[in-house]
Amino acid sequence: MKKVRIIADDKIPFLRGALENIADIVYLPGSKISATDVKNADALLIRTRTKCNASLLNGSEVKFIATATIGYDHIDTEYCNKNNIFWTNAPGCNSGSVEQYVVSALLNLAITMNLDLSSMCMGIIGVGNVGSKVTRAAGALGMKVLLNDPPRAFAEGLDGFESLEKIKKEADIISFHVPLNLDGPFKTMGLADAQFFENLSKKVILINSSRGEVINETELLEGIKKSLFRAVILDVWHNEPEINTELLKEVQFASPHIAGYSTDGKANGTMMSVQALSRFFKLGMDNWLPKNVPLPENSIITVDCTKKSETVILHEVYSQTYDIRVDDSMLREDVSGFEEQRGKYRLRREPGNFSVKLINNHWPELESRLEKLGFSVLEPNCFCEL
Repeated sequence: MKKVRIIADDKIPFLRGALENIADIVYLPGSKISATDVKNADALLIRTRTKCNASLLNGSEVKFIATATIGYDHIDTEYCNKNNIFWTNAPGCNSGSVEQYVVSALLNLAITMNLDLSSMCMGIIGVGNVGSKVTRAAGALGMKVLLNDPPRAFAEGLDGFESLEKIKKEADIISFHVPLNLDGPFKTMGLADAQFFENLSKKVILINSSRGEVINETELLEGIKKSLFRAVILDVWHNEPEINTELLKEVQFASPHIAGYSTDGKANGTMMSVQALSRFFKLGMDNWLPKNVPLPENSIITVDCTKKSETVILHEVYSQTYDIRVDDSMLREDVSGFEEQRGKYRLRREPGNFSVKLINNHWPELESRLEKLGFSVLEPNCFCEL
């Protein structure tokens, strides 16, 4: 039986060695994959940097495309559907990672700006896999949450969802978790523009970890200069990796499109792609799992709570799993290294891989908050490795 011929992005983690015994696989830089490369391929395993459209796929033998990412706006789905090319993404694979990113941003702002998060209202635009996780985290931090998701409201009814107008009026924080829809009734391209910003009733904290084009960057920059915002956090940008350096200077936290780059999220995306490939070609790997996913160096976090506020403790715990300031500093120091920082991203495990030991805790809701954020909380005298 002829082996399946695969072209794969060489930055997909934990993939090497998984398919070599049952397929002919070639690894290439995602942004460099060309029509010549894919001409005789049966399948593509990609990430966001490979644009799967007519110019890449015309005349090829490609029958299957899997992107190891939540987003799939880099795939011309209409072309694929018309040409009998099966495509799939990895919905929810890095939802916990984006949740981790947003929580780190909020806790760092709470410390630097002396914010009481539990008294604030967060508007979440887009309540799919990622938005739902961020909703959970916001609740764990004691925040009021307003949810906006027109496609879900259309399909499920309005109960539980709010209008953009209400979010603009009441939210202290607005976080975007939508796909990039270029047109149609649920268009998201340019969703946050000058009119959106001018209609805000408060100076909000604005977070975008979805797609850069969801926000009009020129009008965002103008809004920042008009002091319309309390803070802006951007993980995604127009024209990546050639991002707007003037905008970079004006935001509180910036990162090179890595919100979803936890090791857990990467492993999940690879797992979902390989399993989908296996089902399509009947390769017998429908239950495949990545091997040798590295563990954190220290899985038990110990914090002395004496004379510390609840926010300070949460920040101290969370920063030992992920600290947005690290990515922010790296990008500002070398903006030309945007792609390299993504490609060589460090080990980052999500809170579920950590246990927390609290010493002298006097905050009654702290343990519950930590558990809702995904941590295990150890009894005061428990030093066991989990």
